[in-house]
Amino acid sequence: MLKVGVVGVGSISQYHIEPYQSNANVDLVAFCDVNEERLKEKGEKYNVDQLYTDYRELLQNGAIDAVSICTWNNSHAEIAVAALEAGKHVLVEKPLSITVEEAERVQEAAERTGKVVQVGFVRRHGDNAKLLKTFIDQGELGEIYYAKASCLRRLGNPGGWFSDMTKSGGGPLIDLGVHMIDISWYLMGRPRPISVSGNTYNKLGNRSHINNLSFYQAADYDPSLNDVEDLTNAMIRFENGASLIVDVSFTLQALKNEVSVKLFGDKGGAEIEPELAMVTEKNSTILNITPQIDSLIFDFEKAFQNEINHFVACCLDGTENIAPVSDGVEVMKMLNAVYESAKTGKEVYL
Repeated sequence: MLKVGVVGVGSISQYHIEPYQSNANVDLVAFCDVNEERLKEKGEKYNVDQLYTDYRELLQNGAIDAVSICTWNNSHAEIAVAALEAGKHVLVEKPLSITVEEAERVQEAAERTGKVVQVGFVRRHGDNAKLLKTFIDQGELGEIYYAKASCLRRLGNPGGWFSDMTKSGGGPLIDLGVHMIDISWYLMGRPRPISVSGNTYNKLGNRSHINNLSFYQAADYDPSLNDVEDLTNAMIRFENGASLIVDVSFTLQALKNEVSVKLFGDKGGAEIEPELAMVTEKNSTILNITPQIDSLIFDFEKAFQNEINHFVACCLDGTENIAPVSDGVEVMKMLNAVYESAKTGKEVYL
């Protein structure tokens, strides 16, 4: 049995807590949160009675083998390093940190302690991504030389800590773009990034005056607080000559929300969002291919269950980690380079 504690029991934590409870090899023993009311509520809901308001005290519990970190972005690295030094395995929500230097400190601690660090790149664990990767690994797309990814919300700034730069480290790029960049880069074979050119825009604010459409709001939603970007776009070049174009927004004058991830190779292409599809050519004919699987779309809850199951297997059985800390560092390099390029107006070389 893997004895697990969860640090931070806000909204994202349920996608860790419930999959842990569904895994027969896990004993969920402790929660930690600075909000005592929320902590008590979640403890009662999930029948967890070891409750802490200071993560350091939770880490002193020698019975705990592993922790999930579901806190604000600015605390991910600090808690991860402390957990590793306390002898715990770590599953840390994306992004790994808010700076490259912090990410590298987590990597150094992981290497020094020999403990598992899995980064919460949940889209890697979707059934659609896992299937597509088997085709890619067998060479069905050939050399993937171009990818394009978008996650555009026309009205969707969650507010609260998401829109507070000191807590989040940024806006849609670090919240949504981390997913878009990571899943594209992962399926492209994780080529080494060499340069980044990006733009950020602060034009619309959080559009809290719009009242005819609903959207997800953080528990601490406050429309008066918003110092993050509305929109980011970027082009990333890789050492192997491939390139990735990405754009993400919290608010945009768009007709509808859009999520898309497209990969283009010299033997075939694929889309994984909004649903899985592939294209190839045979006998001088272009073929659009629809895989016959239970669901062609990204199943959020199933992907989190897969992610938690994978983390448990890595901790207990030594299963190879498909979202290691080293990948978290590389993604942070790309994210930070986009922000640096936008700030300086110049291409950034890595």
